[in-house]
Amino acid sequence: MEINDLIFTKKELAAFELRKLYASYGYRQYRMSRFEEYDMYAKNKDFLISDGIITFTDRRGKLMALKPDVTMSIIKNFDDKEKTVQKLFYHENVYRMTKSENGFGEIMQAGVECIGDIANADVCEVITLAARSLYSIRHDYVLDISHMGIVLGFISELGLTPDKNEELIERICRKNIHEIISLCKEWGVPEKQQEMLVGIVCACGGMKNVLCEIKPLILNEEMQRAYDELTGICEVISNAGYQDNIHFDFSVINNMKYYNGVVFKGFIEGIPTGILSGGRYDRLMQRVSKNAGAIGFAVYLDMLDYLDTAN
Repeated sequence: MEINDLIFTKKELAAFELRKLYASYGYRQYRMSRFEEYDMYAKNKDFLISDGIITFTDRRGKLMALKPDVTMSIIKNFDDKEKTVQKLFYHENVYRMTKSENGFGEIMQAGVECIGDIANADVCEVITLAARSLYSIRHDYVLDISHMGIVLGFISELGLTPDKNEELIERICRKNIHEIISLCKEWGVPEKQQEMLVGIVCACGGMKNVLCEIKPLILNEEMQRAYDELTGICEVISNAGYQDNIHFDFSVINNMKYYNGVVFKGFIEGIPTGILSGGRYDRLMQRVSKNAGAIGFAVYLDMLDYLDTAN
């Protein structure tokens, strides 16, 4: 009997296929308990998707949390003394505030984390796994890739205050060109730099085309390093045959306190919001005093309920 002949939801079938996929790449499954010490999450609340955390005090008097995240647990248990690369995957339920239920919900997600002395090959492998994850769910997908070094490198040339930088980045994430220009004019940003910033934000689509568009807009070493890394990713992805479904889009920006380098989001036909999110988060590792690099992503399997409803 085929597994598809049994009665499973789309998210259950997807979870099974993703576990097979990640194991085939040599990733080892990470399992965690439902509870973790609250302190770990409290110190990095703004890394979490939702700041609502269910807590209780155990018999030792220790404040515990019903796990809202898996990545933080993996990082906590990572030993950075050995210069190796640890490759893990997970399939876990997390507990977060949900808009639909106006309270807390149990959310199924799967994902991978690559932590340690990671190289460009590891970054490309994780991106490839992200693409293959989306493909395993539905062939009609898009993976949007960005690099924090492009936008942040350019913004550093504008000489704005940190608060203005954050305000501008918020508009960039929403691709609100009118407000980007309005803010730049208000803050005295020269017209030439305004045009260049709009060019970066609007550079979206096929990888090779976007690389050609942003090459004349590179102003400093940070942007050049980002451009070179994206060029390498483009070559690997194109050789693997995923170029038609993978785009560069510099409006994709994750939390600047934690993420650096490549970031990405994945979408599939039939679901109105992103189903996959990830990127490189060396800054989070540094924040928790871990001397290592890290990149990973999560697939939000509960989003597949949209497909079950549609059918």
